[in-house]
Order: sequence, then C-alpha cells, then structure tokens
Amino acid sequence: MSSTQIRTLLQPPDIQDANHTAVFFVNSRFKSFEDLDALENTVSEAKQRDEQLKADLAISQASLDALVSETREAAQNHMKTAQSLSLQRHSLADELSYLFNQLTSAMSDGDSEPTLLEDIETLHRNLKELQSVKGYVRVIEHALKLSEAACTRIRSSSASEPLTSASVSEYRSLQEFVAQVSNACANVEDGTGKQKLNLVMFLEQIRDKCWADIKGSLSSSLLTTAEKIGWPMSVDYLAAPPQDRKDFERAFRDLLQLQKIGEVLRPPNPKERSEKDGLYPIQALIQPVSLRFKYHFEGTRQTNRLDKPEWYFTHILNAMHEHRPFMESVIQPLLTPDFRGFVAWREFTLLLFPLLARKLRRSMPSLLPHPALLAHTIYQALVFDAAANESGFSLVGTSSASESSDKWDGVSDVILGREEWFSAWMDGENQFAENQYHEIISSLDAWQIAEDEGGEEAGHLRGLRSTASARRLKALVEQVTDRYSPLPQFAHRTRFLIHVQIPLLENYYGRILASLDAYETLSSALVRAVPGALSVSLGRDTGSVKVDARRLTDGVEGVQRLCKAWLSARYIEVAMEGWGEELFFLELWTEISRRASLRSQALAASSLPDPRAAGSTAPQETVFEELVSQYRILVQRAEDIIVAQVCGEIEGGLKAHLTATTSPNPNRQTAVDDLALSQTLLGPISLLSTHLKYLCSTLPQTAVTTLYRRIASRLAEHILHRQILYRGHIGSLEGRAIHAECELWAETCQAALEGALSGGRNRVEAPWLNLLQAGRLVGLEGEAWERVGLATTLNETEWHDRMQELTGTDELSREEVERILRCRDD
Repeated sequence: MSSTQIRTLLQPPDIQDANHTAVFFVNSRFKSFEDLDALENTVSEAKQRDEQLKADLAISQASLDALVSETREAAQNHMKTAQSLSLQRHSLADELSYLFNQLTSAMSDGDSEPTLLEDIETLHRNLKELQSVKGYVRVIEHALKLSEAACTRIRSSSASEPLTSASVSEYRSLQEFVAQVSNACANVEDGTGKQKLNLVMFLEQIRDKCWADIKGSLSSSLLTTAEKIGWPMSVDYLAAPPQDRKDFERAFRDLLQLQKIGEVLRPPNPKERSEKDGLYPIQALIQPVSLRFKYHFEGTRQTNRLDKPEWYFTHILNAMHEHRPFMESVIQPLLTPDFRGFVAWREFTLLLFPLLARKLRRSMPSLLPHPALLAHTIYQALVFDAAANESGFSLVGTSSASESSDKWDGVSDVILGREEWFSAWMDGENQFAENQYHEIISSLDAWQIAEDEGGEEAGHLRGLRSTASARRLKALVEQVTDRYSPLPQFAHRTRFLIHVQIPLLENYYGRILASLDAYETLSSALVRAVPGALSVSLGRDTGSVKVDARRLTDGVEGVQRLCKAWLSARYIEVAMEGWGEELFFLELWTEISRRASLRSQALAASSLPDPRAAGSTAPQETVFEELVSQYRILVQRAEDIIVAQVCGEIEGGLKAHLTATTSPNPNRQTAVDDLALSQTLLGPISLLSTHLKYLCSTLPQTAVTTLYRRIASRLAEHILHRQILYRGHIGSLEGRAIHAECELWAETCQAALEGALSGGRNRVEAPWLNLLQAGRLVGLEGEAWERVGLATTLNETEWHDRMQELTGTDELSREEVERILRCRDD
C-alpha cells in the first residue's frame, strides 16, 4: 500500500460532511408531518448502524495500525539495502577508474615516453603503410610508363606512316591494365558505402590524359599543316603547294582514324558528352579560331564591349560564311566512309557555338544589373540564331544529331534556358512596357483624336480614326510582339504573352472603363435626380478649385469625350482581331491549347479564352477572343451612353417647347396662322444638328448610322408621345404646326447627315417615319382629312393604300392612327 493511501486512511472523519449528509437524509425522509410516525424506527435503525460502524471502525483501526507497523519495517529494510548498494557502486567506480588508468597508453601523456610495445605497434603500422604505398607507386609507375610509351609511339609514327590500330597498342595495354586494377579494387568498403578508390580514379585520369595527349599530338600536326595552307584565314586550297595539301589531308585522316579507333576503345557516353565534342580534326581546326575570338572579345581590347554583343556574334557569323566553301569543297570529301553521314560545314558551325556560349555565361553577371543591355544581348542572340537557321544550319549531319531531338535550341538558350536569367529579362521587359504604357497614358495628347494615317495602317484599320494613346498602345503591343516572337520555346512565348502583353491591353481597357464610369457618375443627363451633386472640388496645394461637371459632360464637349472612348476601344478591338488572325498568334494559341503545361498558365489569365474548350481539335477562337469581347462590350456601352446623353439633352431642351405648345396661349394663334416656328424649338433642333455633324466628322459611317438610327428612333418616340398621343385635343392650325415641326426634325437630320449616310433621304427619314406619319395625319385638312377619317372602315389592303396615298408611309398601326385622329378637335 502506498503512503498516499495510508495518509487517506489516517485522516479523521469530516464532521461538516456528516452533518450535511444527515440533514439531507432527514429532509428527504421526512417531507411532511405524517412522515414523523416513522421517526422512532429511523432513530433505532440509526443507533444500530452507529454501533455497527463503531465495531467496523475498531477493526479497521487495528488493521491500520498493523499495516503502518509493517510498512515502517519494510521502509527501514529498503533504506538499508539502498545504502549497501550505494557503497558497492562507489567501490566499482573506483575499481573501474583504476583499470582504465592501467589500460591508457603512456603516449597520451605528453610528459611520458611510449612503451616498447607501443613502439613496436607503431613501427608495424608504418611498415604496412609503406608496403601499401610501394604497391601503389609500382602500379602508378607502370601506368605512367605505358602512357609515355603510347604518346611516344604516336609522336614518332605521326610523321612517317599513317595511323593504324597497331599505333595505339600501348594505349590499349594501358586501358587493360587500368581495367584490371579497377576490377581488383572494386566495391571497397570504407564505412560509408561502396566507393571507388583514389588509386583507381588516378589511373583513369592517367588513361584519359594519355588519350588527350595522343589526340593533341595529332591535332598539333594537323594545325601545323593547316597553317601552311593559310588556316585560319580564308583558304585558297588550290593555290597551296601540292605537298602541303597532301600533308594536310594525311593529318586530317589520321585524326579521323584515331576517332574511329577511339569509338571502339572508348565507347561514347551520351551523359558525359560536352558541347565541345565533335569530329577530332574539326575540333583541332577550331582552336586557332577560338584563340582569335579570345584575343578580340575576352581580353582588354576595345572590341570587348558589354554594350556591343553584335560584334562577337557577327565575328562568328563571318567565320561561318568565310570558311563554308573550304568545308564543303575540301573537308567534306576528306571524311572517310565511317563519317560520310556528317556535314562538315554544320559540324564546324556547331563547334563554333561554344565560343559564344562561354562568352555569354561570363557576361551574365555584368548584364543582369542592366536590363537594357541584357535585352539587347538576348535580341542579338535571337538574331544570330535566326541568321544561322536561314543559312541552312541544323543538327542533322552533326555529332549532336544522335541525341533525342535534332532541333537546335540556339545560342540564345544559354540565357533563356536558365530560369533566373530568363525571369530577369522578362522582368526588365515588363518594367519597360509598363513605363512606356504610363508615358502613353500620361502624355498631354493621349486622348486627342489622331488624324487618319491612311496607308500606314493595315487594311482592317485603314480609315478608322482613333486617339493618340490607342495608336501608341497598338505600336507598343506590336513592339512587344516583335521582341518575343523570335523566342524558340512556346513556353517562353506564353509567359511573355500572359505577363507582359496581355496586362497592357487589360490596363487600357480598365482606363477606358473607368472613364465611362466617371462620365456616368458626373453626367447631368444621367443623374438628373441628384441636383447640386455635380460640382466637383479639385484640391491642390495652393487652394481649392471648383469645377462644374456639366461643362465636362454636357453638349458636344461631353459627347466628344464619349467618342474618344469609343474610338480608343474600337481601334484596339479591331487591332486585336487582326493580331489574332496572324500566323504567329494562331500557332501560339494552338500550342497553348495542345500542351497541358501551357494550358495551366493560360487558365490563370482571366483575359484569355478557356483553352480546355478546344479539346483535341484545333481551337476555333483566337488568343485575343476574350479581350475582343470585353472591348466590344466597352464600345457598345460607349454607344449607349452617347445615345442617352444626346437624347437626354435634347429631351431636356424640348421640355420648354412642349410645355409652351400644350399650354393655353392667347398669342399663339397668330404664330400658328403664320406657321412661324417657336423659338423654344430652335435650341433642341440646333443641338441635334450639332451633335449629328460632330458624330459624322468623328466616327466611321457604320457607327454613325447605328447611333443616328437609335437617337432618331428614341427622339421620334418621345415627341410622338409627348406632342401628339398624350397631348390632348389638337386644333387644325396646331396640327399644321405640329406637321411642320415633324418635317423640320427630318429636314434637320438630312442637312446634318448630308453625304454621311448612303441611301439618300429615305434612309435619313426611316427612324422618323412614325412621327412623320403622325404629323402628316394631324396636319391634314379638307378633303384629305375626311378621306383619312373614312379610311378606318376599309379593309387592310385598302387601308395601307390609303395611308400611302395620304401620308406617304404606313408605319403606324390602325389603332394608333385612330387614336391620333381622335386627338383632332374636328
């Protein structure tokens, strides 16, 4: 039993808890006066229970005393045992310390001399190490002798006899010896796993160096003979002495023979291939070209300039073109049957590219802090790649053609293939495009309507006027296209499209959208219900300037702003439609729809169509389809606001006229008799004419036609309802005046749109026909008025004929005509 349990048993009873229990028992047992009858029995039971508990307590107390006594004795016994064990532990620790001191070497103490046994053990270890070193040295000595013999054999035979397999017998012996040592030392455990011994790696280095020396010896012989025929300058092979040509051809074939032997002795490993590997003789011919390149572009000469990458690209292009005749007419026939599949000029060109790759890699740390120089360098690299491809270069017929793909990535891939370098370039291009965009938007003439440049625009944009900002944005987007269109990888093109080009169009869309939102907010014609809310305060450092928004939105000046938004949006919309049909963007969008990796990028751009919709088929939409739709909606919104603004202003101007004509006026009779026009009508008529003339001079004919039809139809409907249908009773003289006013609306439009709409007067009057017919009806007199009244009883065919005869049109229905006729007093 634990001490905690013992303490619990020894605790005295809780009097308070007992009293609480007793009270609870009494309360629960005796709830009423009648329950007291059982009180005596309950007391008797309690006394018996008390006696029983006292007896149990006595027994428990006796047991507890015995348990405490036993526990105390056990604790004392355990204490004694623990003391005994502690003494034994200290004794064992002292003994262990003594034994450890006895076993410790005297060499660990700097003041003591090593024992004889320790000296013997040290000498024995040294002897074993020396024997191992002796064996290593003998192995290395033998390998070095074989290597030296192989090189000596090549140097002695290269000038006297052609190279054969027997010429490299010593190298073959060296290779076999290295293989034997490697097999003997294979899979040695060093505690960290299976690892190749340093001896084996050193022997392999000797073997590889021996082959490089053999190759270098033959390459030196080839370069010596090549210098005699004029290499690395332009070679006039036929003008060279016959013996020099013979020596050159023999040295060239020796290197080819060495490469053939090497492919047997040293099977090539594609994983270990270097960009400098190729045909041995052409590798040798590259060496003096490389030295000239280093002299001009990797030293301290003035030709080594960071801002002139085109110089070293042009140098390599010149070398490619300068030595092409020599490669095709002289080197190509020298290729042995085993290398007939190689194209000498392409192999030579391929081995020139590492010079540019090395130059670019060394220049990158200096180019990264300067985005403009980096962009210029990449542009020149892309131009070089395009020039190389145009000259006929490809990996077919070269030592790299055996790889998984024959597609050449280009020298530009040295930069574009590194994610951090490509990202740095794209960030610089993005920043440049954003700066150009802000300059375009912030210029003073950004929203001035530019003159039509005629033939300078493409066919789909010719004749379409625009703002200066729209034209400059189009030029900027096309400039960005020109900068990334030469990129060979579609993944790089996609990133430029999404992160550089699309944001320009999105930002311009947002700018026009914000201007339309602001116009709707400020326009008095659109927010007439908020009087006094159009005065805008423009805070400045020097004070506060009050600007009346009506001057910005009302009249021709307000419509002019809307036309600028329409022209800007429409111009970019049409431009994007043209771009989407170009071959470059068609190919790009096809690849985006076909490749899963590119689709994932396109899905993250909300302004691109969903590439998943195309499935396995070719996409039907263009890459700009979504943006074209957005700009088209923007154009439609601008048209809606133009119609609302023009009609709102004219309808507002007509209020005074309609109020005057529908109110009793004793002076009006004379005016009507003379058919003089009310002065209150001249303002709305003039305003309509002004707006139409401005629209004709600014917007294209199709847009003018659409806007005119909508404006005229709305005004005609408004005048028809306010001046005729819901006016009340109309006298004959008032009818004649209304007829003259209706005709005046159409005449005004005819004069304002003269030459702007095809179709002549009939097309101008088309939106006004309902109003014109209604005006002609209320203006009829005499026999004509009686005939139109009788026409209501005719059948449909006769009805239409009568309407055509009396009013020149039958646009109104029979019910509308009857309603108009009922408005006449007579």
